[in-house]
Amino acid sequence: MPNKEKEKVEAEKQEEKQEDGTSLVEELEAQLKKANEEVEKWKNAYYRAYADMKNLRNSLEEEQTQLRKYRGMGFVEELLPVLDSFHVVLSNEPTDPNLKNYLMGFKFIYQNMLRALESEGVTEIAPQVGDKFDEATMNAVDSVEEEPINVIKKVSANGYKLHDRLIRPAQVTVSVAKAKEAEEVPEAEIKEDKNDSKVDA
Repeated sequence: MPNKEKEKVEAEKQEEKQEDGTSLVEELEAQLKKANEEVEKWKNAYYRAYADMKNLRNSLEEEQTQLRKYRGMGFVEELLPVLDSFHVVLSNEPTDPNLKNYLMGFKFIYQNMLRALESEGVTEIAPQVGDKFDEATMNAVDSVEEEPINVIKKVSANGYKLHDRLIRPAQVTVSVAKAKEAEEVPEAEIKEDKNDSKVDA
C-alpha cells in the first residue's frame, strides 16, 4: 500500500510538470510578478493623473482669484476721462467766490469717487511739482531744459493702479539737461587731410 501511495505522489508531481519544463509554482510566481508590475504601473498612472488634476485645480483657482482681483480694470479705464476732468477743474483756482463754492462741491464728489475706488483696490498716483521723476509710475509727455534734471515741472494727468497692476502712469512734464550747442569751427581751423584734400565744413 505504501508503494501505491508513493507512486500516486510521483504521478501528481509529473502532472505538475509543464511541457516547457517549468513547474506550476514557477508559472504562478511569474504571473504574480507580472500582476505586481501591472499594479505598480497603474498606481503610478493614478498618482500622475491625481497630481495633474490637483495642478489644474490650483491653476484654475489662481486664475479665478486673479479675475476677481482685477475685475474692475476695464471699469476704471472707462472712468479715466471723468477723473482727468476733475483733476483739470480742481487744479485751477477760481477768483470768483461763486465758482469757489462749486469747486468745493466738485472736490467733495471727486474725493468720494476716489474713496469708492480705493475700496476696490484702486490707488491714485498723484505726483507734485518738484517731485523726482519715477519712470515706474510716470510718463514724461513733455520736457523742459532746466536744472536740476529729472524733476517734475507740471502734472498733466494723475496715474492709477489697481492693486499692484498699473492702469495708467501719471502724465508729467519733466526737466532735462540743456542740450550742448554745436560749436562752429572757423574756416581757418579746417585742416587738410593726409591726401591734401580739403575737409568739407
